[in-house]
This record gives sequence, C-alpha cells and structure tokens, in this order.
Amino acid sequence: MFKIAICDDEEILIHTLKENLTRYATETGVEFCYQTYTDGSELLAKYQPDLDLIFMDIKMEKLDGLKTAEEIRKMDSTVGLVFLTSLKQYVWKGYEYRAVNYLLKPVKYNVLKMELDRYFARYQGKEEPYFSFANDSGKYKVPYKNLSHAETSRRNVLLYFDGQEQMIYKTMKEVSSLLLQQPQFACCHKSFVVNLSFVKSLEGLELILTTGKRIPISQPKRKEFMVKLTDYWGICYDVAVSDPGYSVNDYRVDLFNGFWHLFL
Repeated sequence: MFKIAICDDEEILIHTLKENLTRYATETGVEFCYQTYTDGSELLAKYQPDLDLIFMDIKMEKLDGLKTAEEIRKMDSTVGLVFLTSLKQYVWKGYEYRAVNYLLKPVKYNVLKMELDRYFARYQGKEEPYFSFANDSGKYKVPYKNLSHAETSRRNVLLYFDGQEQMIYKTMKEVSSLLLQQPQFACCHKSFVVNLSFVKSLEGLELILTTGKRIPISQPKRKEFMVKLTDYWGICYDVAVSDPGYSVNDYRVDLFNGFWHLFL
C-alpha cells in the first residue's frame, strides 16, 4: 500500500484532492492511504519516513513548501515530491529539491490521474532498499547505497551519509545485523561497518573511502573482510587447489595480498 501525504493550507483543495485520490483508487485498484497537513511545520513534526509521495503547496503562511522540502530532503532522499502552486515562477525552484513534478492549481482530475499513472509506472516495484531511523534531530529514510559507513560512538552508533553524520541510539550489533543483510556492506573492525562501494584504496591496514575518511582494519576481521572486498571488486576467482589443507578462501586472501601493493 502506498502512503501519501497532502500538505496545503487550503481546506477546499485538500478536500478536492482527497476526493480525486479516492476516485483514482476506485478506477485503478491501486491501494493507498493518505494523511493531511495544513502547514509545513506540522508535516515535519509528524513526518514518517515510510511515506511514498507528498503533494505539497508551495505558498503557505507558516512554513512554505520550498523550505519544508529542504528539511524533508535532509531526512529522506527518496520520497516523491509533487508541488502544488498557482504561481508559475516557483516551478523551477521546486526542482532544486528533486521534485517529481508540479501541478498548477486548481488541480483537475485528468491532470492528477496522468501524474499518478506516471508515478506508479516509474516507481511501483522499483523502490530501492533504505535504512530508516529516528533520533533527536528527526526521522530519516536513507537509501543503503548512500550510507558510507557506521561507526561505534560510546554505546551508540554514528551513521555517515550524504555529507552528514547522525547518531542512532542502537548498539553496533543491532545496526550491523541490518546493514550486513545488504551485499555491499562488510565489517572490517568491531567498531566499523563499511559500504564497499565507497572504498577508494588501501594503505596498510587502513581503508581510504571516497569521502576521505580513513577506517582501520582489525587483525581478527582482516581475513573475512579481505575475502568480501575482493569478491566485491571482482578480482577473486574460484580455483581448484591441489593442497587439501589450502581452501579457496585461503587462496582468495593470498590473492588479495598479492594485489595489495596496487593500492598503496
């Protein structure tokens, strides 16, 4: 079921949009639920990171749609944004916040239907996996591909993504159990889980990420991590090994050691 939010300070528009959404659901069989908000600050205060699509007025008295969108994008880079406006000069501004589209008021049903058809055709069944969490700063929905790494911080964990670092009030064991379900993540140290797509190079027992961050590789984790990294980079191959005491994983580690100098 798709979750939709409507944010507009005009009650008449909210009512009309709800009626049109109900009509669309009846005609197409698409299941969705919706929540309504009368200003941007209310939407932010009650924001849920599992939203799929937001219809939002640009010009609202308390907190306008553009400022609201800016704050939403700090928490959620995947939710669809459709701006509602009667002012054409705001259209291009809206695309700065990766808006799906904009609709001019008053929104007619045939226009709304075309927009929803486009949206569902584009995104239905194609949602990328994401990591959701909440802390004192707000609620976040971050695509796994955007998370560079997680790092233990006292009894909690720091998550690094999109140039930000945010605290999550869970243990590394809890966080890593979720991250390591994704094929691009690996544990290089008891205090770090790394997104392998962010690994730029290696220096000794340190990873250099594309963000510039240096992360240690611990001796206990070294062998397992090297196997996963070399597999991810695609430079390891299963081979027949004549020595029965010499496993394929041993070969992979030795192969990695052979390539190690390439990344110094």
